[in-house]
Amino acid sequence: MGMEALQLVLGLQQHTQFAGRVLMSSHGDVDDPQVVNGLPADTQQQVARMMNAAATIDSATAASAIIVCHSEPGAWALPHPLYETRPCPPVPLEQSAFVVARSMWEADRLPKHHVERMNQLGEVWVPTEFHRDSFAASGVDARILHVVPEPVDVHNHFDPLRHRPLPLPLDQRVFGPDWPHISQDDDEDGGLYGGDESSPPFVFLSVFKWETRKGWDVLLRAYLTAFTAEDNVLLMLSTKPFHSESNFVQQMEAWARRELGDLASDLQKLPSVYVASRHLPQTTYPSLFKSADCFVLPTRGEGWGLPVVEAMAMELPVIVTNWSGPTAYLDDTVGYPLAIDGLAEVQEGAFKGNRMAEPSVDHLVQLMQHVVGNRFEAMARGRAARRRMVALYSPAAVAQIVEAQLRRIEGALGEEE
Repeated sequence: MGMEALQLVLGLQQHTQFAGRVLMSSHGDVDDPQVVNGLPADTQQQVARMMNAAATIDSATAASAIIVCHSEPGAWALPHPLYETRPCPPVPLEQSAFVVARSMWEADRLPKHHVERMNQLGEVWVPTEFHRDSFAASGVDARILHVVPEPVDVHNHFDPLRHRPLPLPLDQRVFGPDWPHISQDDDEDGGLYGGDESSPPFVFLSVFKWETRKGWDVLLRAYLTAFTAEDNVLLMLSTKPFHSESNFVQQMEAWARRELGDLASDLQKLPSVYVASRHLPQTTYPSLFKSADCFVLPTRGEGWGLPVVEAMAMELPVIVTNWSGPTAYLDDTVGYPLAIDGLAEVQEGAFKGNRMAEPSVDHLVQLMQHVVGNRFEAMARGRAARRRMVALYSPAAVAQIVEAQLRRIEGALGEEE
């Protein structure tokens, strides 16, 4: 949620009358200097100014501010967080003027302790109607729920005209034949490839944290079923460990031998799959999307789906599960919604006991084959996707929504005085 919070703050600073009144401090997750150092220089400077200013305010000033705690409920100081972190709100709840929680949840229902913590706060901002409905059904007071979508930096950062593709593939081969490094520099439009075997492959890209929720197993099953080593395709996975081991190649090979039977008898006969776990600086990251022809994420549940909207801002057609967060912005005019085979109970981890989607492997096979065979249609949907991101989810557009929420709160506080 860190990049989303940053874009919300920058949007307020740049596109509303709250410029100069917005401060920020680190809260929730541990600081990662690698992430901060990868931001554009001007963004680093803005962040430093706001954080330095926040560090100098006294408790009386903090108590008169509208405070937005942008994190998961366990991090909130009500009166104490459930694990070690910087407190938000930074002053006791009963001394705070107004506290907003910015939160989301990737499953169909909230845990009881999350509900209890949310109902202590002034408001809860959620990114989609999916969350407003599921939070209310879980017991959160419907009167405090407000929908505030996430922004994506469509002009300064995720703009296909500002970036050149990265040479692919990156890092380690998992399945299939080796691909020589592919340069798409000669393709001015970053368009979709097909045709004879001398052409660059059609590149599917997926970006995610390494966890079952992201549906990497569904993606592999569908891709390895849909294509063979004879097909001119490449699946590029960009991932990072998430409470998991980082031996991704070995995990995928073991999964294939366990789950795919005869299909995995000769891994060299499978279509090419590569995995990269290197950190890409935020300034370079959009070039990864520029290198691809289609983004695919058969997720079991999303709060919003930040890599999805980043891909859409970069004019990529996207294949994404038609459930949870992405239903706010995805339909078949701007992408390829992936059907589900129903909901299934989660058996482990933070979502244990909740239900999430089971993406349809058969439908994913059909969609992946379809975009390869209908590349001009897919390109058109990618262009439409960018237009939607620019119109509805730019920092300026979302900043206007946030500004309206803050002015409504200020008005209510004024009436109480």
